[in-house]
Amino acid sequence: MRLSELLKDIPVTAMTAPPDLEIRDIRYDSRAVEPGDLFVAVTGYQSDGHRFIPKAVEKGAAAVLCQTPPEGDVPYIVTPDSRKALALVSAAYFRHPSREMTMVGVTGTNGKTTTTLLIKHMLEDCLGAKVGLVGTISNWIGDQEVPTERTTPESYDLQKLFRQMADAGCTHAVMEVSSHALYLDRVADVHFKAGLFTNLTQDHLDFHKTMENYAAAKALLFERCDAGAVNADDPWAAFMRERAKCPVMTFSASDTGADIHAENVELSAAAVGFDAVSGAERAPVRLAIPGAFSVSNALTVLAAGRLLGIPLADGAASLGRAHGVKGRVEVVPTAGDYTVVIDYAHTPDALEKVLRTMKGVSRGRVVALFGCGGDRDRTKRPQMGAIAAREADFCVVTSDNPRTEDPDAIIADILAGMPDDAPKKVITARPDAICWAIDNHRPGDVIVLAGKGHETYQEVSGVKRHMDEREIVAEHLREIERNEA
Repeated sequence: MRLSELLKDIPVTAMTAPPDLEIRDIRYDSRAVEPGDLFVAVTGYQSDGHRFIPKAVEKGAAAVLCQTPPEGDVPYIVTPDSRKALALVSAAYFRHPSREMTMVGVTGTNGKTTTTLLIKHMLEDCLGAKVGLVGTISNWIGDQEVPTERTTPESYDLQKLFRQMADAGCTHAVMEVSSHALYLDRVADVHFKAGLFTNLTQDHLDFHKTMENYAAAKALLFERCDAGAVNADDPWAAFMRERAKCPVMTFSASDTGADIHAENVELSAAAVGFDAVSGAERAPVRLAIPGAFSVSNALTVLAAGRLLGIPLADGAASLGRAHGVKGRVEVVPTAGDYTVVIDYAHTPDALEKVLRTMKGVSRGRVVALFGCGGDRDRTKRPQMGAIAAREADFCVVTSDNPRTEDPDAIIADILAGMPDDAPKKVITARPDAICWAIDNHRPGDVIVLAGKGHETYQEVSGVKRHMDEREIVAEHLREIERNEA
């Protein structure tokens, strides 16, 4: 593709590269550069891509897109914001694939994964659509699963994925849109038919520093939507509506003044049930994912349906045909007199919600097995310790993803928030902690393995190692059977 075509939407302040230069591909990682590529030097938060321009030139870059003119005689284009420029040239290179699909974006701290998967199910079920999905657990192109490394990929990789979706015949794409993706312009050039806000609780303050900054990043979604919907039960709902540049509807699990609200809510160990009400319309809903938060998630899906032209009754019926989500209140078979639940809860709010949910259905104790991630917001560690001590009957404090931190130092931060007399056991190695919790269960207990959810690895000392909690539970149960035989 000619350079002039790539630069069509890019503000250029200086340029020595010829406009008719043919570009083979676009790269933002100098290690991946091949002859004929355009190298985009992105100013990052851990490293500055401008440092790697010589490496990119050495590997054959045809030109460099950057914020400051490089040394040497390499052809260059200078733009005020190379990060945003990466998103725009990537969209142009892949021929703006998101414009060929109906885009749905979901943002918020908790509930994004479950909600996006349920929206995908509803679109397929009600419209017969082929739907792409960009999410935390994985990406999907129709019924083909594509593994993912982060909530929203870098802009080039995102546009490449959208092109694959559009070429495969996807008419719709549903995205978990993270605050990082919005603030760092990874979704520049992506316009959404519908944008949804689930909730906002403390997370990612290592990056955003304050809750106001975090909320402002989330609110950017509603500057690039045709229409939006927000959870009126969340304290930040008014903030989102004030920042929105599009019409915004509301949904609520309790407020009858919301555009869609729930009545006659019933909770059980297997599902939630309620009546969805919107004006004169009323539709019964049953969703096979236990917990009060499932009411809010279901309402988010129904709101998305309304914004996309799906009648309330059709959306409600579709939810009744949906199944659970991996790593979200996922019950692991034990064939015993206790229950093991795996949940991705890794924030204070999510941990509190899942423990309270299990408290309402447990016949015995609620045992919380959890840790906190390394190289992330340290302030939430004692908060999660305090929440677990308050909401659970017994705590097993262990590791999550220590990354490059000392696991025992992370645990010490967690314990600082727990009363000295709180019933607890500290076992640093997570597999050992899981086995201990199973060995020491009591009849009717619910053991909540919190934090890892869908993940099948643990990152220790900067290295990812395979660790699937389902496999750990299953193998330990087999070992128990062998010992009892």
